[in-house]
Amino acid sequence: MEHKKTIVVKVGSSLLANTERLTPRWAFMHHLMEDIARLRESGAKVILCSSGSVALGLNTIGERPETAGLRDKQAAAACGMPLLLNAYKQVAHEYSFEIAQVLVTLRDLEDRNRFLNTKNTVDRLLDANIMPIINENDTITTEEIRVGDNDRLSAKVAQMVQADELVILTQVEGLFDKDPADPSAVLVEEVTDVSPYLAVTEGVSSLGSGGMLTKIQAAHMAQNAGCDTRIADGEIERPVTSVLNGERRHTKVFADKQPASAWANWLTDRLQMAGSIVIKAAAATALEDGPQNIGREDVISIQGPYVKGDVIHVYDESGKELARALTNFSSDETMALARNVEISALQLLGYKTGGTLITDKNMIVLSDRHLQWDLPDGNDMTEVASSG
Repeated sequence: MEHKKTIVVKVGSSLLANTERLTPRWAFMHHLMEDIARLRESGAKVILCSSGSVALGLNTIGERPETAGLRDKQAAAACGMPLLLNAYKQVAHEYSFEIAQVLVTLRDLEDRNRFLNTKNTVDRLLDANIMPIINENDTITTEEIRVGDNDRLSAKVAQMVQADELVILTQVEGLFDKDPADPSAVLVEEVTDVSPYLAVTEGVSSLGSGGMLTKIQAAHMAQNAGCDTRIADGEIERPVTSVLNGERRHTKVFADKQPASAWANWLTDRLQMAGSIVIKAAAATALEDGPQNIGREDVISIQGPYVKGDVIHVYDESGKELARALTNFSSDETMALARNVEISALQLLGYKTGGTLITDKNMIVLSDRHLQWDLPDGNDMTEVASSG
């Protein structure tokens, strides 16, 4: 049986909303939805990750992008979401297909059960031949608990549905080797390793929350899952198919030939750091041979707060990130256990437990394929002064 491609398309606010008037850019939406209809008619499953609700709602509450605060953006999202979905629905009906809205928060993607529940919803919509439109729920999220950009959200969605292609539409042709405003800048058309380009991808648009850095980070997450990523200009009559068919210039980030498992990708490709621990040299050395149990006696310092079941980052004393793993205890419980290694876990916590902080089956030791996160600032770390 012929494999039917699954394609995730991400579009940003600057393509969907007029910068000055903050109204829908209908011409772009028509080009986009007509092109998606072509893909669907060819048998592809398409998921759209769309920004735009905040930008489209700002007029309603009398604000501008440059002056809007968090509460303004939350209110604007509430006003703009029905405008955005109504626009999409009107255009989709012209091309005879149905859409559905899926709003997510950071916890929906970082918590395993909620991640799987979201996946089940998206899969069911695709089975019914309905195109999911996924966006972060900006109405209820705060800066501390939000995904932060729809580029990386789209990569998590690509991982979730095991997509073949992630197409990120923006207002430039793709990744350049320096600031695109520089006349000497050269388009990078093919990328296998994103690391060399991270330092030259800063800056964000006036309407969006992400720049080229978040697009490259998203591409890296997608390639870990075996998904190719295309970064391209969206201001084209056939914005998606012309890229997939190789008809115009863009940046292609190639998928890893041996992608990690869905579990490993969920565990390692985080959107935010819930917390971290620094472990002693002997425990760090042991991880060179693969995942190992981490005991309370192995911990030097802790950064939180985090809760049981969160994914935490594991560092050595030099600040090198070694692994990411599910924690068996909250940060407060971890601190109590690590500071009192001579006292039983039952006595400290009030319930029976072996006291192992991390088990090897819930750990991924980082490899060259992973982008390491810097160790949190020392002021955020709490030293373990064990009485043992």
